[in-house]
Amino acid sequence: MSHLQIRSKLPAVGTTIFTVMSGLATEYKAVNLGQGFPDFPMSAELTALVSEAMSNGYNQYSPMPGWMPLREAIAEKIDFLYNSSINPDTEITVTPGGTYALYTALTTVLQAGDEVIVFEPGYDSYIPNIIVNGAIPVRIDLQFPEYKINWEKVRQQITPKTRMILLNSPHNPTGAVLREEDIQQLRKLVQNTNIIIVSDEVYEHIVFDNVKHQSILRYPDLAQRSFVCFSFGKLYHCTGWKLGYCIAPEPFTSEFRKVHQFNCFSCHTPSQVALATFLGNKDAYLSLGSFFQQKRDYFLQLMKNTRFTMLDSKGSYFICAQYDRISDESDKEFAIRITKEFGVAVIPVSAFYQDGTDNKVVRFCFGKKEETLEMAAERLSRI
Repeated sequence: MSHLQIRSKLPAVGTTIFTVMSGLATEYKAVNLGQGFPDFPMSAELTALVSEAMSNGYNQYSPMPGWMPLREAIAEKIDFLYNSSINPDTEITVTPGGTYALYTALTTVLQAGDEVIVFEPGYDSYIPNIIVNGAIPVRIDLQFPEYKINWEKVRQQITPKTRMILLNSPHNPTGAVLREEDIQQLRKLVQNTNIIIVSDEVYEHIVFDNVKHQSILRYPDLAQRSFVCFSFGKLYHCTGWKLGYCIAPEPFTSEFRKVHQFNCFSCHTPSQVALATFLGNKDAYLSLGSFFQQKRDYFLQLMKNTRFTMLDSKGSYFICAQYDRISDESDKEFAIRITKEFGVAVIPVSAFYQDGTDNKVVRFCFGKKEETLEMAAERLSRI
C-alpha cells in the first residue's frame, strides 16, 4: 500500500512553533512563557461542581446545541454585559473550544474562491482554516508597533469576492484591542454589503487600564451579520477542558449546527452542568481584568532589569517585546537560543505571519504565578 498518497490540503503547514518551543522548554527545563495557558490552579468551586454533576448522573450526551441551562446562563451574561438579547435556544451553540467555534463558523460560510480579510500577526489557526475550506486569505498587516488596523487598507482590499472579515480583540499575539473608532469604521465598511464578520473574543474579560471591550454583540447592526466566538478555557483557567461557544443570528446558527452535528455533536456534559451554575458568579469573570493587569504590571516591573523593549498590551495575557538592543538575529533564532542558553521559552512573532515578517519581536505569556515570572525575568536579565 506504500504507493498510496494523500494530496495535502495544507501543504505549507508543518509542526507549529508552539509545539517546537514547548518541546525545547521541556528538553532544556526552561521557564515556558511561550504557550498561552496558566500555571496556577483553577477554581476549586468549579471543579467541585463538575464532580457533583458526575455524581448526580450527568454523564451521557448533552443536547447537540449544548446544555440548555448553560445556554440560558450565557444569554443572561451577554444581556448583562452588552445589553444584547440573545435567544438561548436558537442563537447559542456550545462547542469544544473557541478554535473549533471559529473553524465551524468559517466552514459554515465559505465556498471555494471566497475571499476573507484577515489581519497579521494573527492566531495561527485562522489562515489554515480559510485555506482548507477552499477560500482565499487576504492578508493585511496591522500597523507596527501599535498593531492597529489601517482601515483605508481594508477598504482597498474589498472586492466582489470578499465574503468575510475575521477580527480578534483582545488580540493574540499582541494584546492590542479594538477601540470604538475601529467599530465605527467597521460599521461603515460593511454597511449595505454581504460581508460576514467572524469575531474571536475569547479574551473578552482580560482587558486593562479601564478600556471597555468592544464586543460585536454591543452593536445590533454588526451582530446580525456575525459569528462571535468565546472560550470557557480562557475565562476560568481551564484550557484543557476545550469548551467554548458561538453566538450568531438564528439563520446563521441553523447552518452552523448542520456542520457541528456531524463533526462533534455534543460536548462534555458534566462541565456544562457545572458551568451553568458557576456563570451565576459574576465576580469570577468581572475580576479577571484586574487579576491579569496585576500580573502584566508586575511582569513589566520585573522586565525593567532587562534589555528588552516592552510593547503595550491592553488585553489578553500576552505582551510583546522588541529585542533589537540585544541581538540582530531572526526572532526564531533568538527564541531558540534563549531557550537553550538562558532557560526561558518565548514565541517569535514572525510565526504569526504567513510570510514570516520579522520585526525582531517575541511574545511572552504573563498569565503565570509570580514566582514563575520572577524566575523568567531573572534569567532574561542575564541576556
